[in-house]
Amino acid sequence: MEIFLDCLPCMLRQALDAARMATENESIQEKIMVETLGILSDYRNYATAPELSEVIQDRVKALTGVADPYKAVKEADIEKALRVVPLIRAYSDEGEASLLRALKVSATGNVLDSALYLDYDLEERLKEELERPFSLSDYEVFKKSLDTAGEILIIADNAGEVVFDRILVDRLLKTHGVVYAVRERPILNDATLEEAQSAGIGEGVILMSTGCGTPGTVMTGASQEFQEVYRRADLVISKGQGNFEALSDPDREVYFLLKAKCQRIARALGVELGGYVFKRVEGR
Repeated sequence: MEIFLDCLPCMLRQALDAARMATENESIQEKIMVETLGILSDYRNYATAPELSEVIQDRVKALTGVADPYKAVKEADIEKALRVVPLIRAYSDEGEASLLRALKVSATGNVLDSALYLDYDLEERLKEELERPFSLSDYEVFKKSLDTAGEILIIADNAGEVVFDRILVDRLLKTHGVVYAVRERPILNDATLEEAQSAGIGEGVILMSTGCGTPGTVMTGASQEFQEVYRRADLVISKGQGNFEALSDPDREVYFLLKAKCQRIARALGVELGGYVFKRVEGR
């Protein structure tokens, strides 16, 4: 997805947040912000927002010497998410539509995005968000496709969200094989293999890296192993806005599962700001 001007303030804020997490040295923080402004001024030379974000965050790491500025935040997010497992499991087990509810739980986990939300009451927010239906849903098409599917690939998003994805993974594992793919290395608060294992993903699931260090799965940077899984999977579920930005013009069918947290993404999907989306894109 093309980078627009309204992406840039968010990336600037993420750079400042990461700088403050990584160091208390204000001169280094200032240098990071100056360099970030320079990188952002050249935004038209980047194909997608995740690729631009990676360059900025790599400068934060280089200037502070901290390989994972969001490490403590990710650990805190996973801890918070684990505390609400009884709540989300109870919700997903209610009624007959357990698969639809599992998808909604997985999408609702997107509120655990510390790149945007650094302070929130998770349980209270969840109670509100779980009651909101999907604004756009291709659930019936997906459900029908499951009848002939064997392997399902889920491309993960942020670290705390992995706990919510476990509800969906457990539901799909009853009838299908599941591959769960995370980032190759730390970027913002996205999940890596370390966080996925800490959040409880693993048993019965093929856990792998996409090979990407971008906050979104940019296929040109993905490993050969991941690209093979991506091509062969019967169904692909892509989580979160970063993956939508990177994969919005896919060469195969992809189901995008996310919360539209900025106006640009909401407009692109034709939903209101904050709307939940489970959208099938047929592919080129």
